[in-house]
Amino acid sequence: MQRLFRRFGALAADATPCGKPLSMAHAHALMVLLANGELSQQELGVELCIDKSNVARLSARMVEAGHIDQRPSKKDGRSRLLSLTAKGTRLAREVDAASGARFGSLLRVLPPTSRRRVLESLHELVTSLDKLPVVGPMERRSR
Repeated sequence: MQRLFRRFGALAADATPCGKPLSMAHAHALMVLLANGELSQQELGVELCIDKSNVARLSARMVEAGHIDQRPSKKDGRSRLLSLTAKGTRLAREVDAASGARFGSLLRVLPPTSRRRVLESLHELVTSLDKLPVVGPMERRSR
């Protein structure tokens, strides 16, 4: 697994594996917000499996870049709600398309007889991860 992450490019701090000049957290936050609409910082942190100080810093960088708007929740003044700007929506769609193309390229180099097995195995791996005890910032994650 470690070699897979390294070879895929997941450790690059300044670019995604699909070649976008963003951190992985920034790119994933864009895609999560694109898929879910408005979320609180806490909800985004749970989805990204990062703690509240990291999600706060990420949110500030994304606001500064013009990718998200952030406002206080009317229900809880301590909670911050996040939503994509038009610029953020365009970038999120670009990142999503680039990610799809990157994964598509990876699947195309697999022997056709292996593709289905690999996808099924990845699904099983993610399902198994969801069954493991949660540690660190993910402890508050609801199941």
